[in-house]
Amino acid sequence: MTRRIFIEGPPLATCRMRYVKLNQSELHRIKDLYEGVMSHACHGLFFKEGSVVGQDMVEEALKDRAHFYQRAGEILKDRGWIEEITFRDREVVVKGSIEVGQSDIPTCHRLRGILREFYERFKGSRVQCTEEVCASTGQAECRFRLEEIS
Repeated sequence: MTRRIFIEGPPLATCRMRYVKLNQSELHRIKDLYEGVMSHACHGLFFKEGSVVGQDMVEEALKDRAHFYQRAGEILKDRGWIEEITFRDREVVVKGSIEVGQSDIPTCHRLRGILREFYERFKGSRVQCTEEVCASTGQAECRFRLEEIS
């Protein structure tokens, strides 16, 4: 016999927002787990995760469109994704990405998805985001190129 358990309580929309904290080591072990199963195919999945994670952050930043990029940087820093960030028209420079770890290739896939989400929602058009330089490869910072897709 199957029993069903129903938990009653307020709808999710009325509950206070809760957060889960992962440290950098845990995030890297999760990445290693996915790469062990899916190889580099999981990088697209990480990118999509970033897009999903970025949605609420964008909503928060859009409350002050006049200071959107400043607010976006504060949110990313408060949530632990970055230590420093500079937004330019078609480029973002990041220092201290939580996704940085020793690698031969760029590793900031989730952050790339978050940044694309910020730009697409603010500009109202589709954007391609590419990590051209990554601190994981020994560089001093990560650089992301953003280009509108026509």
